[in-house]
Amino acid sequence: MAHRVVGTGQSITFAAAGTAVTSSSFKVQSNTVRLCAVGCAVNVAIGTEPVASKTDYYIPSGGTATLALTKASQRVISVIVGSATTLVCPEGTQMPFVVGDRVTITGSNDSNYDTKISNARVTSVLSSSGRDGYFQTRIVTNADTSGISTAFSEGCHASLYKTASISAIPNGGAAGSLWIQQVQTTGDA
Repeated sequence: MAHRVVGTGQSITFAAAGTAVTSSSFKVQSNTVRLCAVGCAVNVAIGTEPVASKTDYYIPSGGTATLALTKASQRVISVIVGSATTLVCPEGTQMPFVVGDRVTITGSNDSNYDTKISNARVTSVLSSSGRDGYFQTRIVTNADTSGISTAFSEGCHASLYKTASISAIPNGGAAGSLWIQQVQTTGDA
């Protein structure tokens, strides 16, 4: 099986008598993540706010696992700033995000949007048509963009991506680390 690297990898480390440690959030850009346990066996959990336990997916020390991710993305045409931020998507498109998902925007015309709408929690999805002609699907997030004064530009072709994190807990009393890399696979999986 061949792997093509997608995005930047990361690692998390834990002590011998450790508790669960969670990775930084990352944009889900592939449907596959490769995990490699170094120094100890680990149990792992993947999600928006995962906390691994000893009953989660097991990877032996020195072992690797190739696990599935659910990727989702959507173009953003407008942002309504505030203490809760509303992101507007093109008319006629379906929203791939649900309440509880985490999302990150990239490619906006002001880096403040990219910074503040990073790993933001989706608090509601608005898909009903408005009587005033507002037919675009929108989501509301907990991102506070009230301090951004630059108007969002539709022409910047910004995209919203689902984000995830990986949590791991050592299994067996040794210190170690977990290496995390999104990949595309070809051949036998």
